[in-house]
Amino acid sequence: MPPNQAPVLYLPHGGGPLPLLNDPNHHTLTQFITGLGHKLATPAAILVISAHWETSQPALTAADNPALLFDYSGFPAQSYQLSYPAPGAPKLAAQIAEKLQQAGFSPQLNTSRGWDHGVFVPLLMLRPQADIPVLQLSLLKGLDPATHIALGEAISFLRQQNVLIIGSGMSFHNMQAFFRQDLVSDAQVEAFNQYFIDSLQPQYSYAEQAKRLINWQQAPDARLMHPREEHLLPLHVCFGAAKGSTANVLFNDTVLHKAVLAFGW
Repeated sequence: MPPNQAPVLYLPHGGGPLPLLNDPNHHTLTQFITGLGHKLATPAAILVISAHWETSQPALTAADNPALLFDYSGFPAQSYQLSYPAPGAPKLAAQIAEKLQQAGFSPQLNTSRGWDHGVFVPLLMLRPQADIPVLQLSLLKGLDPATHIALGEAISFLRQQNVLIIGSGMSFHNMQAFFRQDLVSDAQVEAFNQYFIDSLQPQYSYAEQAKRLINWQQAPDARLMHPREEHLLPLHVCFGAAKGSTANVLFNDTVLHKAVLAFGW
């Protein structure tokens, strides 16, 4: 990897704020992401693509100090008192918007929206110091996989500026299955995850890898794993942003069935 070129990470953010509440099922994930933060070189800024923001055209948080958006319910009181006082990155947001426009998108700068839990939950584990500028990029309504790869390609220049790009979603996301042990088997989840691990191996060209990601519904039990694919598509953005960099599986939780992938690291 060239000097100062940041990696690209696809991380699971867990169930709401549970990774931050000492939930036993999230302990291994919390421990891993916290440790990962100690190993990463310090980036100039962090851009997060969260599964929890969808807009018609790409939108970027552009406030100087975005608030937190507690977009969950039914959790303990301390879940709504969390703080992540990192600065925003409005100048970087404007630069990204210009690049997105050049790529054929019609980006918008949003100065009112806060960071949702897909941003602040993983960052409280990964970078609890909250000392690096952060901004969030939305997913696109319609959830077209090829468009999200193109979105990632349009922001790939950020790696040369030492901006850490994080896709925040989950490799497995079936809400019913989280509460019903009989709905999905471990073997089914592992086979689905393996499709993506295999798809990103260097025996495939970048174009072939992209085709396999675009046709993700060909993976075993794809719609059972993702009845709606908003938690998967941050991976497509990461893939496009990495532009052919080697993908490595850093973590694959056998309890929560959630993988961590790193491109170029």
